[in-house]
Amino acid sequence: MNDALRQSTCVLAFILSGFLVCPVLSLAQDYPVRPIRFIVAAAPGGGSDIVARLVGQRLAEILGKTIVIDNRGGASGNIGHAIAAKAAPDGYTLLLGSSNFVVNPGFFKNNPYDAIKDFSPITYAAGSPNVLVVQPDFPARSFREFVTLIRANPGKYNFGSAGMGTTSHLAAALLMLEGGIDMVHVPYNSAGPAVLALAGNQVPIGITGLPPVLPYVRKGSLRALAVTSPQRFSATPELPTIAESGFPGFEADTPQMILVPAGTPTAIITRLNTEIVRILNLPDIKERLIGIGFETVASTPDETARRIKSDVAKWARVIKLSGIQVE
Repeated sequence: MNDALRQSTCVLAFILSGFLVCPVLSLAQDYPVRPIRFIVAAAPGGGSDIVARLVGQRLAEILGKTIVIDNRGGASGNIGHAIAAKAAPDGYTLLLGSSNFVVNPGFFKNNPYDAIKDFSPITYAAGSPNVLVVQPDFPARSFREFVTLIRANPGKYNFGSAGMGTTSHLAAALLMLEGGIDMVHVPYNSAGPAVLALAGNQVPIGITGLPPVLPYVRKGSLRALAVTSPQRFSATPELPTIAESGFPGFEADTPQMILVPAGTPTAIITRLNTEIVRILNLPDIKERLIGIGFETVASTPDETARRIKSDVAKWARVIKLSGIQVE
């Protein structure tokens, strides 16, 4: 190829690349031009709803458009998940996915969405640990002593959870698999009744979300032994993680992930990630999240995708090996 032809080829390539890049840049700059729907696959008032509203309010201010929180609870979150999966991939539908988003594919044979193929992650916004708690007079004083005691008494002790298939139940199932221990599950219909059962001496052990149990721990009505998050929770730095207490890699927190339908333009995903991560790292937002039991994560889309893929596989394995079935 002579120099003149090479130069002409390079100029043409540059021009064509401009045509390809400019529409993408323009798309990100123009977005959004109308209100955005933020689906929360849960009822109003819970942790996911609060996280969505905290992020949504600030995001609306930044983007200059209304963000409508659309609570679609029911069917273990699958009503909301399915609606979001079928929405147009144009950046005008967001989904707040929690633990059931990654758990349900392992529970339901005909799950109405594919957690990996039907969505593009924006960010893993925040996570909340589950906590292993016991009554004050329980004979084990530490997590290691707890494991030793339960191993020596298979099937003797009951534990309460927030319900069949919840992260607190699955955290216990994972612990029993990895620790070679056997406990009897007593499911309640949410974390609140499970904590009340613990405080009322109906069950000696509980694994539940941190926020509802923390007041009881603070006043000494219950004793916390360990949290299920990968790192210690900033509001309870004195509590060790199960991972650091003999089970490396153990993780069973409650995620809050923001996603869009698969096929949403990369430029929009990038902009949403940039703005939402900035919001999540604001000091007042971090403080509000800690106040409701969540630690800011604010991951990249790729990091979130890897986490979703890992969690779907992990919980499907736990469900299968434990023989857990949701009625």
